[in-house]
Amino acid sequence: MEYLTDIEIAQRCRMQPITEIAARAHVDEKYLEQYGRYKAKIDPALLRESDRPDGKLILVTAITPTPAGEGKTTTTIGLADALRRIGKDATVALREPSLGPVFGVKGGAAGGGWAQVVPMEDINLHFTGDFHAIGAANNLLAALIDNHIQQGNALGIDPRRISWKRCLDMNDRQLRFVVDGLGGKANGSPREDGFDITVASEIMAVFCLSSSISDLKERLGRIVVAYTYEDKPVTAADLKAVGAMAALLKDAIKPNLVQTLEGTPAFVHGGPFANIAHGCNSVMATRMALKMGDYTVTEAGFGADLGAEKFLDIKCRATGLRPNAVVIVATVRALKMHGGLDKKNLGTEDLAALERGVPNLLRHVDNVKNVFHLPCVVAVNRFPTDTDAEIDFLVEKCRALGVNCVCSTVWAEGGAGGVALAEEVVRLCEEGANDLHFAYELDDSIENKLRAIVTRIYRGSELNILPAAKKQIDQLTAQGYAGLPICMAKTQYSFSDDPGKLGAPENFTVSVKNVRLSAGAGFIVALTGDIMTMPGLPKSPAAERIDVDDTGKITGLF
Repeated sequence: MEYLTDIEIAQRCRMQPITEIAARAHVDEKYLEQYGRYKAKIDPALLRESDRPDGKLILVTAITPTPAGEGKTTTTIGLADALRRIGKDATVALREPSLGPVFGVKGGAAGGGWAQVVPMEDINLHFTGDFHAIGAANNLLAALIDNHIQQGNALGIDPRRISWKRCLDMNDRQLRFVVDGLGGKANGSPREDGFDITVASEIMAVFCLSSSISDLKERLGRIVVAYTYEDKPVTAADLKAVGAMAALLKDAIKPNLVQTLEGTPAFVHGGPFANIAHGCNSVMATRMALKMGDYTVTEAGFGADLGAEKFLDIKCRATGLRPNAVVIVATVRALKMHGGLDKKNLGTEDLAALERGVPNLLRHVDNVKNVFHLPCVVAVNRFPTDTDAEIDFLVEKCRALGVNCVCSTVWAEGGAGGVALAEEVVRLCEEGANDLHFAYELDDSIENKLRAIVTRIYRGSELNILPAAKKQIDQLTAQGYAGLPICMAKTQYSFSDDPGKLGAPENFTVSVKNVRLSAGAGFIVALTGDIMTMPGLPKSPAAERIDVDDTGKITGLF
């Protein structure tokens, strides 16, 4: 049997012209702005002018990730294809991949096997330039801050209290902490500075949560970039930066349309990380996908304790969006890793390791079902080495919580391998048992909201707010920001803030080291553990294996 990599499968696909995909998605050509034959942007006027009712929204999330892989994006794409196979008018809404992971640990991030979005190489690399525009807007604001100080500092900005960082869509640990403005008075004022990865920039969050250009501009204007010597916040509006930043983003904010391997319309737009940002594709793309399909499948990054929590507590709260069903993706292999089994032994049946690891899945299921009160199904992304006994064990454990467990083989079979999952999702949507609750109330204190996430979602026993974070919380409360939701920056590899605590740890403490205001995005970021907003490359980065030949054909992307 011939083995094909993801990129080889994608390159063998005969893509359909994007005009045909748009027609399938009920998008009139007058709203279409083509980027070649297979990509397009959609004019947001479509949202205002279409009289189509919104469809059903399905959120795909997962267990706590491990090196064994879970296949959340693959399942999301395969489920949308499967819904079309059973006669449903389905669309899919996804995030754009960041160049950091593409050249770092993961390689490509557009699904896998026979459940991918294409053109895979374009989506994983520059795509339609959205991330470059976001980085440019971020760095324009940084330049205006330093220029304001250089030109006399009329606002009285304290250079020691500039909170705005520059950004780059690449894993580059060397830029986490820098000193710039060297070389004498003509070259700026020397100060400590640093870079975030673009997907952690507040501009990315603002971009993804905005509902229109006017909303984008209002949010950009609220961004707090520094404090004065008199301890007053300085915003992007104070620096007269909003119009130029919005001009850089005017095309980027239009949702992108591509297709799956099976021709399902895919809206791919925005890409904040879920461990250091809010982890969801843009509101405009989600709304457009809902408007153009009867069923829309979307995903939230990493495990349900991160992406799904933020999707529900931040995105849904801000927009009124409500998932009709939730899919929690798991693999037997990953759960055995949570049970302490070494990666090289994952291909052998081990019910004892599975039993030790399954509490991780059950905690995510319990949170979705009993904290957020949403109907859900467990999708087991089945590998050939999984035994019937292992699958039966998972089915029984989920049944005890009143949740069905369905096997999915979309990686190997595309939409055909997700039909059973699609049928269960349709059943959940039609039952209409949606009664979304949030993990905390907005009018509670910042500290109590943090504690609610730690104890109700992570199931930790204590919250430890370090002195620097306590001072920041007091300041934000005094400034009137206590009513904002929380965006936790935490390791994706554990319910706790320690990546070494696998499974479903208990009696642990989560320490909040710093608290940052994202006034434009409309949330407060709490940094825990050793989380970094600028990742580094691994010992053997994916970039070492990527190449292109004389015809322009890319290899090694994934």
